[in-house]
Amino acid sequence: MELLKANAVSKRLITPVFVCLWVIMFLVEFVKGALLVTILPVYMGDVLHLTTFAIGLSISMQYIGDNLFRSPSGWLIERIGFRMTMAIGLSLTFAAVAVIAFTSNTALIVLACAVLGMGTAPLWPCIMMGVSAVSGQNNNFATAMGIIQMSSLGGAGAGPIVINFFVDGGSYRKVFWILLGCMALVLVVSLFLPGKNKIQKVDPHVLHPEGERSLTTGGIRNIGSNLKKTFAEIRKNLNVSWMLYPALFLQSFAVGLLTPVITLYVRTVLHLSPASYSALMVVGGGITVIGLIPIGKLADRYGTKWFLHIGFLLAAVSVGLFSMNRSIQILWLLVILIGISYAFILPTWDTMISHMLPSGEKGAIWGLFLTIQGSGMVFGPMVSGKLWDLFGPGSPFMTSAIVMGIMFFLHLALSRRHARTAVKP
Repeated sequence: MELLKANAVSKRLITPVFVCLWVIMFLVEFVKGALLVTILPVYMGDVLHLTTFAIGLSISMQYIGDNLFRSPSGWLIERIGFRMTMAIGLSLTFAAVAVIAFTSNTALIVLACAVLGMGTAPLWPCIMMGVSAVSGQNNNFATAMGIIQMSSLGGAGAGPIVINFFVDGGSYRKVFWILLGCMALVLVVSLFLPGKNKIQKVDPHVLHPEGERSLTTGGIRNIGSNLKKTFAEIRKNLNVSWMLYPALFLQSFAVGLLTPVITLYVRTVLHLSPASYSALMVVGGGITVIGLIPIGKLADRYGTKWFLHIGFLLAAVSVGLFSMNRSIQILWLLVILIGISYAFILPTWDTMISHMLPSGEKGAIWGLFLTIQGSGMVFGPMVSGKLWDLFGPGSPFMTSAIVMGIMFFLHLALSRRHARTAVKP
């Protein structure tokens, strides 16, 4: 009987709107992964012969643009509508990829990377609002986030791998046409997102806010008035603990500490071959992906508290031991544990946050929270390199483990506060 109920919930979740969101997320992350991991570092260096500084600046501009424009994107969703915001962002992304494909000018490529970040900025706020809409009636937000995280991780991982098969003797022309084709397909899919007059079974306040045309009437003065109302409503209705804000930052900061050094550490300290390293990444990432949907379903049924407790504590222990271990056999076990810990964290963290949001200005608040969370991925790599230089190769991993330990205690306090608030009459 329970299995039948779980299957029924899954069927109610897989709606045309949700399928569109899944496809959009997968293809955009596929394009971003291919650009940031393969094309920008290799194509700009080996083909265009640009400086390392130009390559680093281009990648940084993408992250900065993405992070800075998440809050405005969330605000726009509730002013000009869900589909329009997504379409504007995807159009900017398409234009940015086209500029990168057809120019060799350093300044234009750097500018295009900034536009790429601006274009992808609405993606996660729109996804969060869309998932809230399609999962609200069925109380399966965590399951939905597990499926969305699968598309995100799958796209980001597949992009750099698949695109390498299409590099023809050092020529990237075919690669760029594939990426532009992906973005054209994404734009077409976005047209199937529900419009204002096609509400059906999703929450109209999420996808089709009242007065969505009001932003364009009254000129700049009306935009200023909208902003004032937004800030006033957020101050009035957003009742969350101050601890949530450092937790948002630290959750991604812990990952950002590891991103730039994991490959270097495995190759230079553990002396693994490229094939062994790839196998480790496939196993760890595969375990995370496989666990996302089951953990999401369990979190929808039993709540997120214990899954996050276990996830943060397991991540702290396993990452900390990773920094001290030199045994290959134990290394495999630690990678498996790290994969399990992130399967516990990824679908449940956003679910916990969704329970804290007020009914009004969800788009703006999601954008704000995602901006704070994304800033951890901006600063983490900067701190990581300095730790490596000053204290040795293991220090970024130990620092990440300490941050995850802090996250465990912050979440412990947050969950207790939430429980006290919930029982108040």
